[in-house]
Amino acid sequence: MEVVNDLLNYNKLKIVQNTDWFKFSLDSVLLANFVHTRPNDKIMDFCTGNAPIPLFLQHKVKNKILGVEYQKEIYELAIKSVCINNLEDKIEIINDDVKNISNIYETDSFDIITCNPPYFKVNDNAKINDNDIKSVARHEIKLNLNDIFSCAKKILKNGGSIYMVHRTERLLEILNIMQKNNIMPKRICFIYPFEDADSNMVLIEGRKNGNLGMKITKPIIVHEKSGEYTKLINDIFDGGLEI
Repeated sequence: MEVVNDLLNYNKLKIVQNTDWFKFSLDSVLLANFVHTRPNDKIMDFCTGNAPIPLFLQHKVKNKILGVEYQKEIYELAIKSVCINNLEDKIEIINDDVKNISNIYETDSFDIITCNPPYFKVNDNAKINDNDIKSVARHEIKLNLNDIFSCAKKILKNGGSIYMVHRTERLLEILNIMQKNNIMPKRICFIYPFEDADSNMVLIEGRKNGNLGMKITKPIIVHEKSGEYTKLINDIFDGGLEI
């Protein structure tokens, strides 16, 4: 079922979602707030879904943000999300495969890439959802990590950054693939569901042809023991707080 929700407390923005497929998650909120922008940055969001990250970031930069979504049904939700907020002059959504983007845009043309990708590998043990839209969004059926970083390597400017949110269990694999594509890991932030739990998510910043040297930032704790969101998470929900 298609619904229109508030985009948290971000300047009274709205987002169009479909409850039968998926709704934007905390992952996208944290990723958007992990990104360090400058006013003239050119930004592309891979796997944009229904466009939460471009909506979160559009007020920070002067240039139009480009979002890439492979699935036509989700792309149409993103278009509606942009239009309902009258942001056609700030956000453009492209219905295409990330693997094709380097054939459309010039080499070394973007300052920032953001990506909340499919998290799970496809193998004999993978539990693939019967819903094709959900399965493509969650599993590396159409797009994998090497696809993402090889494309980022081509279209990022020298010194440009890619920001990703992913599962902590795949961190070593992510770092290895980044470096194979001349993207140097520069900043990592571990996310914990509770203070006494293991990290389940991680935010990563990589820089094209960057120098050696990586920073591990202060961790993010999502929930108090009571199950309520921590003050940090509520501050982010209340309009954005750069991580």
